[in-house]
Amino acid sequence: MATALIWFSDDLRLRDHAALHAALQAGLAPVPVYIHAPQEDGRWRPGAASDAWRLRALRALDADLRKRGTRLHVFRGGSLPTLRAIAAHAGAAAIFWHRSHEPTRAARDAEVRRALRADGLRADAFNGSLLFEPWQLGTQAGDPFRVFTPFWKAALAHWNPPRTRPAPERLPGIAALPGETSLEALGLAPAPRWDAPFWNEWTPGEAGAERALRAFVDAALARYADGRDRPDLPMTSRLSPHLHFGEISPWRIVEAVRAAGAGAAGEAFIRELGWREFAHHVLHHFPDTPESNFNPRFDRFEWADADPGLLEAWRRGRTGVPLVDAGMRQLWATGWMHNRVRMIAASFLSKHLRVHWQHGARWFWDTLVDADLANNTLGWQWVAGTGVDAAPYFRVFNPVLQARRFDPDGAYIARWLPQLAGLPAKYRAAPWEAPAGLAGRVHDYPMAPVIDLASGRASALEAFSALRGN
Repeated sequence: MATALIWFSDDLRLRDHAALHAALQAGLAPVPVYIHAPQEDGRWRPGAASDAWRLRALRALDADLRKRGTRLHVFRGGSLPTLRAIAAHAGAAAIFWHRSHEPTRAARDAEVRRALRADGLRADAFNGSLLFEPWQLGTQAGDPFRVFTPFWKAALAHWNPPRTRPAPERLPGIAALPGETSLEALGLAPAPRWDAPFWNEWTPGEAGAERALRAFVDAALARYADGRDRPDLPMTSRLSPHLHFGEISPWRIVEAVRAAGAGAAGEAFIRELGWREFAHHVLHHFPDTPESNFNPRFDRFEWADADPGLLEAWRRGRTGVPLVDAGMRQLWATGWMHNRVRMIAASFLSKHLRVHWQHGARWFWDTLVDADLANNTLGWQWVAGTGVDAAPYFRVFNPVLQARRFDPDGAYIARWLPQLAGLPAKYRAAPWEAPAGLAGRVHDYPMAPVIDLASGRASALEAFSALRGN
């Protein structure tokens, strides 16, 4: 029986797997293959937290495949020569995979497709990650969208997501292939094991994604519209790493959300999935944005020198601004941060400290388990005011007011900054405002921000005014 290589990457699931389904439909025996080639990602090779997640997700995928009679064949090296060698040994008639819209990977995949077809093989890529691929939507003039609202309006007008498909019950196996290695030999596990606390919070893999979806739909979806901005409450889906690694398809999520009958709350959540779609749309059409300001006017902006001490204080949650620090410590402990807090932490760095947004984007890239080039780039440029549909630069989040509005009891701050748990709730957002008697309860935490918040805001606005004047 002729075979088809199924080249896995960030599509670590068996349900809704278009490439796997195409092989079965064509009467070809699927050979599941994973090739570890981080050097092909250029400047944006996956960060350490992503590697830690990937290892566990690959283990889960391999276990799911073994239950069905096959396994994951793991390789290290260049993608094209490895695929050619495997195809020749396995008698493959085709190689199927899912498209990536990260610029470096997309260029690599195009080269691989051309070369394999020149070899006489069928080489096809499919949509495995988006409700709409980036070229499916455009303005009436045929241009890419630069603003979310008209993008989402067009998406809803052309709504036709792929249909869900079950995982195959059985798959044929194949003997070991020359050059195979083990998952453990890929070097994805951190040393020392600083990721150990992550797995109290997360279960990588398709089964973990399904459990996260069910938990969200059953417990939080009905209150999502009102609760999504509250970091002190479990009101978000926490599906972002599962989506990034392709452990669940976005159309399966939409189906489950709409089946729950949550009405406006469900549509509010689906709209947030729309921001993910928009991020990939922008990255595809503007592939330089991970490295460059979308708005070139900000190339002349007077960013402050990235003071190593201030940058390290921000990274380690030692800025003296509790909501920012709580978020950064949540990130360090779990590989994830609540989205509202991400915006506030990013605003503090890029506006109060006036540090170029790329410094923050790089740190998030290395420490987030859901680090996604499209989402990370769009989010940082949005907050910094330099990107598409961006918050204006003169919008500077006040981290104290944000804390008192979205963490009104100070529970989120107290969880991640237990040094402040002894203060009354109203002082947890700004411990420097506490009376001397209460301030004595705080130990091992700065009692003043690394920068005066009013002065930092004024400095940012002054720099922006100078940019406008120029």
